[in-house]
Amino acid sequence: MTAYPLSFWEHESFLSRDFIIIGGGIIGLSTAISLHKTAPNATITLLERGIFPSGASTKNAGFACFGSLTEILSDCNRIGKDATLAIIEKRWRGLEILRKRLGDSAIGYEQYGGYELLFDEQKQAIEQIDQVNMLLRPLFGQKVFSLDNSLIREFGFAPHKIHSLIKNPFEGQIHTGKMMKSLTQYSSELGIEILTGINVREIIDEGSVARVRCSHSSGDITFHTGKVAVCTNALISELLPEYTIKPGRGQVLITSPIALKFKGVFHFDEGFFYFRNVGNRVLFGGGRNIDFMGEETTELQTTKRIQDRLEELLYSVILPDTSFEIEHRWAGIMGFSNSKLPIVQKSSANVVVGFGCNGMGIALGSETGRETAQLLLE
Repeated sequence: MTAYPLSFWEHESFLSRDFIIIGGGIIGLSTAISLHKTAPNATITLLERGIFPSGASTKNAGFACFGSLTEILSDCNRIGKDATLAIIEKRWRGLEILRKRLGDSAIGYEQYGGYELLFDEQKQAIEQIDQVNMLLRPLFGQKVFSLDNSLIREFGFAPHKIHSLIKNPFEGQIHTGKMMKSLTQYSSELGIEILTGINVREIIDEGSVARVRCSHSSGDITFHTGKVAVCTNALISELLPEYTIKPGRGQVLITSPIALKFKGVFHFDEGFFYFRNVGNRVLFGGGRNIDFMGEETTELQTTKRIQDRLEELLYSVILPDTSFEIEHRWAGIMGFSNSKLPIVQKSSANVVVGFGCNGMGIALGSETGRETAQLLLE
């Protein structure tokens, strides 16, 4: 394809910006919005290589959650109670920012509560409910987790498979498509320029200015900017290889409409499996722990091994007495840091990174964007 030279007008009006944000997912959009709130007269351009965000922002399950009982217990054992509480606080604060910024209606927010299915191998977690509730009380002001086994039959689950059911009134769910459309529209209304189909090849920080070299369908282009934020999450090492992050593929399926007995968001196996209602459909995803090595990838394909396991659990545990069909399957790519906290730091004098939501992009994306914008302005 022939690369056509840019016009004088294009050089004059489009290539020089105060800030450039790389990555059009929830972190990148949230960074741009937070930046505009503090520097309303600045010129801000966001670059995204796909038609839609390339990671998980438009592919996630739509959980407005902060962590299940067994996940919190696992984190307490691995990183300690203080660090675990800090993570949960960031998730909760991020959800509040998102809801306040866009409004519940615009993101399809519904609060039917959250639940966790415990099997025999997790039953010891029940003994630690009071301990976890005490840990979370400073943040929520009341008891978060409680036991309610009567809901197992009421929801139509297989009672002989499930030992106990934990409920949590604070969790909700969103419509992921509505959330991202609203976030994009809000950004545009603020005057933030969003360019898709732009593949960033290189960032050159020259001290007084940074150059962002890109390619697109018509050829190569170089932007000049004062500051750059790289918010590509699991894909960040493709641009900045010095940053190590583990990609994690999340596979999902959704059923046809059925006569559904439950509403809400559900977790089991330390949050590695998750399902929810989408109207009267069931969305079910997860299973990375079946094949950690195989799912540490940036490939968006689904795999037979994990999809078969999701179907098996649907038939045997979640919908044992219900006929259903699988209507759609897909995958998204999450980014995991060692600390379970997002990484927000300077890469060089004029380049900042904000990434690593650890499968909690809905909860952490807005707060991570706020912190990234703050660092850009320092």
